[in-house]
Amino acid sequence: MLVIPAIDLKDGRCVRLRQGDMAAETVYSDDVTDVARKWQESGATLIHVVDLNGAVDGEPKNLRYIQSIVRSVSASIQVGGGIRSLDTLRQYLNTGISRVVLGTAALTNRTFLEEACREFPHRVLLGLDAKDGRVAVKGWTAVSEVKAIDLLQELSDCSIGAVIYTDIARDGMLNGPNLSALQQIVECSPFPVIASGGITSLDDLRAVQSLGAQIEGAIVGKALYDGKLDYQTAITALRSHASAGRHAD
Repeated sequence: MLVIPAIDLKDGRCVRLRQGDMAAETVYSDDVTDVARKWQESGATLIHVVDLNGAVDGEPKNLRYIQSIVRSVSASIQVGGGIRSLDTLRQYLNTGISRVVLGTAALTNRTFLEEACREFPHRVLLGLDAKDGRVAVKGWTAVSEVKAIDLLQELSDCSIGAVIYTDIARDGMLNGPNLSALQQIVECSPFPVIASGGITSLDDLRAVQSLGAQIEGAIVGKALYDGKLDYQTAITALRSHASAGRHAD
C-alpha cells in the first residue's frame, strides 16, 4: 500500500484545511516545489496535489505552481481540483501529470467523465468525497443527495484508475479514518481504492492496509506536516506489516 503525501495548494502556498473549510487554513510553506522535493527525498513515488482554489472556482487557479512541482521531481503526480473540461484535463496530462482526479464532474457531467475515461483510460481517478455517506461537490461547498456507494456502482463500466474516498468529517481533524465507511466502499467498488481523511498514526495506516488488496494507497496530509507521522517510518512499517500478513497466510 502506498503512503501518498498530499500537497494542497491555495493561492500558491501549501496549506491544510479543516473539513474543507477555505477559511480554516494552516499555511505550511510558500515554496511548493521545496515541499514536493522533500516528500520525494523521503521516499514518495506518488504525490497527491489539490488545487483548492480551482475546486471552488471550477477552473485551474494554481496551474503554474503545479507545473513547477512536475518539473522539480521525478515522482508521479496526481492532480485534482477544478478539472471540469476535456481541455483542462488534456492540459494537465500533456504537461507531465500522471493522473487527474475528477470529483464534481463525475456527478454533474457524466458525459465528460465517460469521454475522459475513453480518451485516457485508467489515468482518470474518481474523487469520491462524502459527508454522512452522500457525495459532496464544488470543493465540498455543497452536498448532493446521491449516495457514494450508488455513484460507484453507476460508474462501474468506466475505465477509472482508482477511487479516492474521503470522509469530509475526518479530513484535517487528526482523529482517524472512518474505517466502517471505507470498508463499505472497498466492498462495493469495482476500482482500486485510495483512502483519504483523518489518517494520523501508524495504527491508522495499518488498519487501512488491513482492509485488503484492493486498497492501493492512503493519502496523508496534516499528520505529516504537523510531525505526528514520519513518512519514512510509515513506509517502513507498512512493508513490515504487509510481509507479516503474507507470512501469516
